[in-house]
Parts: sequence; structure tokens; C-alpha cells
Amino acid sequence: MIDGRMIDGLPMLTILTRIAVLTGFLSVWEGLVRVLETPAFILPPPSRIVIAFFSQPGYFLHHAGITSLEIVLGLAAGVCAGIVTALVIMASPRLARMVGPALIASQALPVFAIAPLLVIWFGFGMASKIVMAALIIYFPVATAFVDGLRRTDPGLIDLARLNSATAVQTFAIIRIPAALPAFGSGLRVAAGIAPIGAIVGEWVGASAGLAFIMLQANARMQTDSVFVALILLALMALLLRAIIERIVHRLLFWVPGENRDDGADDKPAFA
Repeated sequence: MIDGRMIDGLPMLTILTRIAVLTGFLSVWEGLVRVLETPAFILPPPSRIVIAFFSQPGYFLHHAGITSLEIVLGLAAGVCAGIVTALVIMASPRLARMVGPALIASQALPVFAIAPLLVIWFGFGMASKIVMAALIIYFPVATAFVDGLRRTDPGLIDLARLNSATAVQTFAIIRIPAALPAFGSGLRVAAGIAPIGAIVGEWVGASAGLAFIMLQANARMQTDSVFVALILLALMALLLRAIIERIVHRLLFWVPGENRDDGADDKPAFA
């Protein structure tokens, strides 16, 4: 939506400032590389990176599509697993005592230590990357949702009991809606770290994807191709973050400050 000085809720001045900063940064980068005559295999100028992309756009976009699919499927799997775990923990204190330590231990293991095992178990294909992304996403979603469920206003729980609500009704009508803001925070964190799992999985072993491009280009000292892959990954992460922000705003339309259609000025930190 374009409305005078606003574009999709952002002030025109903010957008122009961001464009000016980016343009200035790229200009300084280009100028310094050329003045200092820095070898392209150390730091290529932006113009060379653009040329590298347009010399074979289909190649880069194909591998970017594979990585993006791994990220999205990993995000979906991690979020679903986190939701189920949170519900199980809240439904059964005994299971909570069993699952809790395993949940913490799963995050204490280094990602690079797990990745080779996942490649051995699930192969060099997409499955191992999806599992890796899901494992990284799983913890923040599960812990955030559990925290939200536990912090439900006791007064609301008592009110549900006074109205003879069953445990299932109380959970569905009171606890889950009250926990959605915390779940939204976990979902935002998950969106930011989702690409890490897929890229680490590809880095350890893959036949396709952006990390595969980086490994191949790095071995040939084609630094411009490495930068193309990094830029595509950054754009994918920003797009995913924007989509998750939209979903969270729609999901939490009743929470003050979340509904951007009400004309409020408060924005997400990286809007």
C-alpha cells in the first residue's frame, strides 16, 4: 500500500535512508577495491558479484530454491515438534520431567557434531538438512510455548473452573490463546535461525544447495560466486522473517501493538 509518505506501513524517509545507506556502502566498497587493487579472489567488487550472478542465474536460483525448500520444511517440522512437545509437557508433569532434560541436552550438543551423524543416517539428500533445521528450530519454539502456557493468568483459570469448564476446554480456550504471544516470540527466533540448520547440513555433505555452491566456489577461489550465494541466503532469510512477521501479526491481531492495520506506530525491531 502506498499512501503519501508511507509504503506498506513504513515511512518514505526510512525507506529512502536505507536505500541511501546501502548505495553508499556499495559505492565505497567498489571504490576501495578498485583503488587498492585488491585481488578478486580476496574481495571482489560489487559489480563483479552482479556479473557472476547474471552469467548463470539459473544455476544460482536452482540451488537457492533447494536451500529455501529445506529451510521451509525444516521450519514447519521444527515448529510442529515444538508445539507437540510443549503440549505434552503441560499435559503430563511426569512426562515433563522426562522430556525436559532431553530437551536441554539436545541444545548442548554442537551443531557441527550432530550434522555428520544426520548425513550418515539420512543421506546426502534433502532429508538430513530438513532434520538439522528442525532440530535447531525445535528448542526456541518449544521453550517459548511452554513458558507462555505456564504464565497463563491464574484468575482466568479460576474463572474457567467456576464456569465448570473441563480441562480440555480450559486448555483450548484459556491457556493456548494466552500463550500465543510467547509462541509468536519463539516463532520469530525460529525464523532467524532456520537457515543455519540447512546451511550447516549442506556444508557437511550435500550435492545441491547454496552451501554446496560456496564449497565448490571456495575450492576454485571464485569468491564472487561465494558472495552471490551469501547474498541470496541473506535475501531468503529476510523474506522468511517478513513472512513470519505477517503470520504473527495475523495470529495475534488482538494483542496491542501487533496489528499493523490499526495505525499504530510501534514496529518490529527489524521491520
